Amino acid sequence: MDIGDIAKLAGVSPSTVSKVINHKDASISASTRERVLKVVRDYHYTPYSRARANRDWLIGVIFRSPISLDSTLDGILSVAQQAGYATLVFDSNADLEQERKNIAAVKSAGATGIIWEPVNENSLEDRASLETGDARVLTIGSYGGDQSLLLPYEVAAYDITNELVRRGHERIACLVTEGRRTRDFIKGFKRCLFENGLAFGGAQLFTEVSSELFTKVGTGEITGIVCSHYQIAATLYARLESLHYHAPDDVSIVSLRNDAGTSWIADTNDAISTYTIRNSDFGRIACGRLIDQIEGREQSEEFFQSFSLDNENSIGQPSAHQPKHAVVVGSINIDTRLSVPALPNTGTTVTTRTSLVYPGGKGANEAVGLAKLGHRVVLVGDVGVDSSSDMVYQVLEGYGVDTSGIYRKPGTETGRAYIFVDQQGESMIGILSGANASLQAHDVHAREELFEGAQYCLVQSEIPMEAVAAACDVARAHGSRVIFKPASCKSIPDEVVSRVSVLVPNQTELEAICPEGSSLEERAELLLERGVEAVVVTLGAEGCYVHTATYRESFPAAPFESIDTTGAGDAFVSALAACLLDGDDLRLAVMKANYAAGFSTTREGVASSLIDRYTLERAFQGQ
Repeated sequence: MDIGDIAKLAGVSPSTVSKVINHKDASISASTRERVLKVVRDYHYTPYSRARANRDWLIGVIFRSPISLDSTLDGILSVAQQAGYATLVFDSNADLEQERKNIAAVKSAGATGIIWEPVNENSLEDRASLETGDARVLTIGSYGGDQSLLLPYEVAAYDITNELVRRGHERIACLVTEGRRTRDFIKGFKRCLFENGLAFGGAQLFTEVSSELFTKVGTGEITGIVCSHYQIAATLYARLESLHYHAPDDVSIVSLRNDAGTSWIADTNDAISTYTIRNSDFGRIACGRLIDQIEGREQSEEFFQSFSLDNENSIGQPSAHQPKHAVVVGSINIDTRLSVPALPNTGTTVTTRTSLVYPGGKGANEAVGLAKLGHRVVLVGDVGVDSSSDMVYQVLEGYGVDTSGIYRKPGTETGRAYIFVDQQGESMIGILSGANASLQAHDVHAREELFEGAQYCLVQSEIPMEAVAAACDVARAHGSRVIFKPASCKSIPDEVVSRVSVLVPNQTELEAICPEGSSLEERAELLLERGVEAVVVTLGAEGCYVHTATYRESFPAAPFESIDTTGAGDAFVSALAACLLDGDDLRLAVMKANYAAGFSTTREGVASSLIDRYTLERAFQGQ
């Protein structure tokens, strides 16, 4: 940039510019003088006579984005100083106009060599002006053209994504923040998915740590996350920990990080699995290549870096590849929900124009509830040989439930439930058992391998009692604790009661299975005498009552306005089991289960109304 360029930008003559910069401007108005000086300052203009003395030993550096914490500059400075060159450093802050001013400043300073990281694809339009004169130009970064020297961000993203793919992950998210590596990082992520036959969708790409991301982790839609920057990975890790998610048990995390001393957040425990980018080495090679150009020597080597994990602390197999943590044995239905003005009574007819059809049944609902709360779960039950069974498999697998324990029974139809819901949210249910009635003890024993590794087994009595007893036997044989919901049964055999860890009846069910007691407390105590470890009685809008050998306590219901109580019991049981699996004590697990049950009543339907892990944990943060 010369004096003529400054004159054009300021809207004055070259002689006026000359007078101002040489302090011979007594005849020039103050406003004109300030306008000229502003352009001179903005473009760092230095008269040729002043710049010439320094130009042979000056290197200009123009970065596209903030570099205060990037060791690339450390590498450039170390090589430049060792070779006897001074450096002039500018930051374009990802802004084209600022970049043009920086280019003008470097030219005015008379730099003999320039390391330039262009802002974007439009930046190269200014390359011709930068290369006027004898200055040598070395471009770096993804917008620098065919000869640009690149940090291997694409390779690094490909490799860390492949670390997850090799461990069996198929549902992988990419978490990025804006910066010089973002474009190439996403490119490498996509390429790895494509070459491994995995689909990419926009829903896998995140630019912030959000509730949507936690929800997808909780439901199993995402099992692994690759992060472009260590700062955002550390933020993600801390938020997951606060919500009681654990890496790699619940989700695997792997991130890029800068070389030692440059990360924004210290990680003294190396909790996050990382690849380290050697920015300082890149800066040294870039500056060395530029000096070779300036001094007419043969070009030094290209930058190359191979990658390996610094540690494996937050990376592992996806949860589906690990031992099952819970097994559910119970009913599977197709629910037909009918919204009616009032529940039907004897001799009355009700009509409706609104209906919903979806998979249900206590077994299916509890399995979905566990899956939405972030736990690995396999469902054991029977469906018919009909089109409805296809819907069952499709919907349950969509929620992340392992359906390998669901068998089609020839000659039967899938169970059906007809649910009437009135305007106050109260419900009445009629059940056609269908294939549920065909589940026998030998069927449960034939699927015994599915119980391996299960810490809890959830059972309900909408299946034959012999199947319930077999499930309790098999569960105990594999070291699983049993949670039993005595739905629609008038009695429970002693051999079942003695194997139950937690019995969860409502008040009506409690009276049916233990008629000899005269109060809720007496009936619960009698069940403990028969071998149950804990009785948790659900009381609807009044909350629940817990009775164990060491304490008796009532818990109030969560304050929700109900629109549909269908499935509240299933929400309670699945949340109770999930919290016990997480290591909560029974008191806290019951409080959370109360909240989950109340939450479910605020939405229509069952599976869709069950709470997810992020929502539940957020409600209990700090408790």
